[in-house]
Amino acid sequence: MIEELTTIMPDNVIRKSFGLRIKELRKQKKWTQKELAAKLDVRFPQLNKYECGLHAPLMEKFITLAEIFDITVDYLLTGDRTEEKPLHNLRLLERFRALEDFEAEDQEALIKMIDAMIVNNKVEGAITPFQKKAS
Repeated sequence: MIEELTTIMPDNVIRKSFGLRIKELRKQKKWTQKELAAKLDVRFPQLNKYECGLHAPLMEKFITLAEIFDITVDYLLTGDRTEEKPLHNLRLLERFRALEDFEAEDQEALIKMIDAMIVNNKVEGAITPFQKKAS
């Protein structure tokens, strides 16, 4: 098992950087190590070893960590935040790619329409809790 852990992250510097990212993400959520360990389904001492860069988790724990923090596994491994949360809806992604061929003014009109829909969704989301209380 130790051999498997070192093959995932053989470089001590990479493990320490990974550990610092986990610690930073945990602190941003204001969680204790024990709270994160419970969410990750590992023992507290094991999480502590991850944060200190002594050990790296198995691959399935990387995926769980990414889900817990709503980030990519790539960010956990490299610290690269270029795409924190990838687009999973392939139909939507195909449409956006097709829109690349549109004229600039048509693209701008669609962007404004999408922005308006996003704002509308946020407003509705903000109002809904108040509407439930009034009922």
